[in-house]
Amino acid sequence: MASSTSFSRFFISFFFAVVVLVFLVHVSFLTSTASGDEYQYQHLHLHLHERNLGAPNGTMVYAVELRREAPYGNGFGNIIVFDNVLRETAEPASPAIGMEQGFGVGSSLAQNSGLTMLELVFTAGRYGRSSLSVFGTLRSTEGASERAIVGGSGEFRLARGYVLSRVGGGTNETLIWELDAYILRHHN
Repeated sequence: MASSTSFSRFFISFFFAVVVLVFLVHVSFLTSTASGDEYQYQHLHLHLHERNLGAPNGTMVYAVELRREAPYGNGFGNIIVFDNVLRETAEPASPAIGMEQGFGVGSSLAQNSGLTMLELVFTAGRYGRSSLSVFGTLRSTEGASERAIVGGSGEFRLARGYVLSRVGGGTNETLIWELDAYILRHHN
């Protein structure tokens, strides 16, 4: 009987030690992940230069146009494909740093808005050959719209965050958007 009692005590002590060890490893993992060592927060201020529909060399094309409800032809059910230039500043002569490529669908009967899926593709500078994937609703050209950053590539692999978009100027042929990207990205 004495040997079975000592075996039981050994087994309980061993089991308790394993549980404590697993707990300490788990707490250590959570602490290092939450400390921010693996992620960086970043803010990018960009300018999107969009050539309006109908303008020479326009950068937006309708795949389907069911309704024409606004100056730019946005409307419920319309599908727009775009390829616009990202620049460092609002000046048309400022250096191009990339492209905004994607599509949008008019998604509201009540207001001028559209669901967009796009890539901010960086072609020059520090983030050349990297991209941010953005998804969400662009509400209108008035005020700011917030859309989610749902991923990325290159320097922005595993990125999360959001992009605020607001009109920053323009002419009869162009519309200039200010984009503020707030990015939480995996530290490479």
